[in-house]
Amino acid sequence: METSEQQRTDERTVRALVQGSHRGPGDMALSTGHPLPAPGPGEYLIRVGAAGVNFADVMQTRGTYAGGPPAPYVAGFEAAGEIVAVGPATEGAFPVGTRVVGTGPGAFAQYMTMPAAGVLPVPAGWSDAEALGLVLNWATALAALRPLGGIAAGETVLVHAAAGGVGQAAVRLARHYGARVIATASPAKHDTVRALGAGEVLDGRRPDLAAEITRLTGGVDLVLESVGQATFATSLAVTKPFTGRVVVFGAASGDATLTTHDLVFTHQVQVKGLHIGALAAAAPALYRSLITELEALIAAGVQPPGTPTVHPLADGPAVLRQLEAGRTSGKHALDPWR
Repeated sequence: METSEQQRTDERTVRALVQGSHRGPGDMALSTGHPLPAPGPGEYLIRVGAAGVNFADVMQTRGTYAGGPPAPYVAGFEAAGEIVAVGPATEGAFPVGTRVVGTGPGAFAQYMTMPAAGVLPVPAGWSDAEALGLVLNWATALAALRPLGGIAAGETVLVHAAAGGVGQAAVRLARHYGARVIATASPAKHDTVRALGAGEVLDGRRPDLAAEITRLTGGVDLVLESVGQATFATSLAVTKPFTGRVVVFGAASGDATLTTHDLVFTHQVQVKGLHIGALAAAAPALYRSLITELEALIAAGVQPPGTPTVHPLADGPAVLRQLEAGRTSGKHALDPWR
């Protein structure tokens, strides 16, 4: 194991948020004596500077995230920080001291291991917190819009939950690629979404949502669906038949159902599923092309540094409860050293 901090980190314990059960964020607690992890083959040991908070973290605490860790486990899976050690057989590794952003288990801690494949260097001049979302929120939004959604200039895109991390990235990217954006968000977040370039922002809970979207657009070309049960029927109803696409990458309000009968006789639309981690594993060349495009967007100033709200590590359970209740806006992060 190559490291510049090995002697300083050997035999140390770290602060970490440990999820004790699948009963929700209320059973997450701060541990001050968690063992320091060691990187395995193809992994980095990361000194975490900031850890991203995502709805998938809530789902994992409830045991509803497919492939999620069994309890107890160190929570979190998105982080940015400094490489302090490189595991064996890590080809093409960044050197110790490089600041990177990526995903891996146990991010809500001072140190974590992170698979080397798919990490991205923190852009020059950006803080660790500002880089959060690059390989998760922004990559998900870009994949949903471009290779899966096939967005074209002049088309109309409906973005649900547009005030969230992926939603805000999607609004900004859709406008960059020349699309008209219709967005849904709770009323208190409408100004935030409009400032990103959305043409119309609607309350996703209004009972006439589908009718209003259809009145405004005559039908949308692409829907980015992350809410699930509460909005899925609307998404199907407002999508143009045959040429319209619905990209599904979340179900924050619960699962929705779609039958073959629906697709043949009621909603003749293209429905595509997206999980950015699964995409990276199953289609690595496509994932790398997304990362390359993200780097170009950063260089062009299209993708600015993030502006997450950063909380002390011990506040993680409270932040997750707020996220679960829909009371957050934008990106949130934890600082494991506070």
